[in-house]
Amino acid sequence: MERFAPGIFVVLWSTGFIVARYGTRDAGPLTFLTLRMFFAAVVLILFAQFTKTTRLNRQHIGVAAIVGVLMHGLYLGGVFVAADHGLPSGLIALIAGLHPVITAVASRLILAEPLSKIQRRGIALGVIGVGVVVVEKMQSSSSVKITGISLIAMALAISGMAAGTLLQRAKGTDIPLLAGTAVQYVSAGVVLCFGAVLNEHWQFHSTAQSWLSLAWAVLILSIVAVLVMLYMLNRQAAAKVSSLFFLTPALSAIESAVLFGERLGAFAVVGLLVALVGVRLTTRAT
Repeated sequence: MERFAPGIFVVLWSTGFIVARYGTRDAGPLTFLTLRMFFAAVVLILFAQFTKTTRLNRQHIGVAAIVGVLMHGLYLGGVFVAADHGLPSGLIALIAGLHPVITAVASRLILAEPLSKIQRRGIALGVIGVGVVVVEKMQSSSSVKITGISLIAMALAISGMAAGTLLQRAKGTDIPLLAGTAVQYVSAGVVLCFGAVLNEHWQFHSTAQSWLSLAWAVLILSIVAVLVMLYMLNRQAAAKVSSLFFLTPALSAIESAVLFGERLGAFAVVGLLVALVGVRLTTRAT
């Protein structure tokens, strides 16, 4: 599992941008995420009861709830709100690509996790690879719309993911996986629900596309992908796990080219290869 987990996570997580594009056509971004969180929580609670996994104590619940608000509520909410306010997907990918750098630096300062010279070079290559893909995608777009709200949303997103990753690594490695993740989703869902009701007046149109997008988001992204990520965080340094996020913009670009006919130039392919090298160096043993 430890050998194949990174590859599984990257492929599954990269589909999040695709789901966001499909799912928010018939639903408000925060409404869609609220349903995603609550449905995923129900699935995990039922599965935890069926498998009779270890119960949570008070400390576990508190840590899991905070991680959920940071890692799912702020990160996903920020990304979806930024996209809803017109921020191009290329810029979203570029800003989100800063999260592994912030996490790597913070893990060294706060958690005292070692970061070798080779791993620092890997992080630099990851940033370069992400930047190449994003620049290539922006050049293929005729207009770029940037608003203050979208930039604030992305700042909250990367801060939330970095803080949640560090807290999970520092305090949450002994939390039962199924029950702990269910608590994360409930806490994130509560926060997102307030935003959905206040800002969107609970906007969700029941269509085949919205329900299929929600099903993928719940089962594949919120269940399989997130459990794989938390599994890796419990066994690897935060910087190593977060470096995998360097690959998602490039893979998302490939998926968009296949599904939506978006142009995928040679620079995007080069960026993907550079990011792959960066991740390989960052995930090497210190």
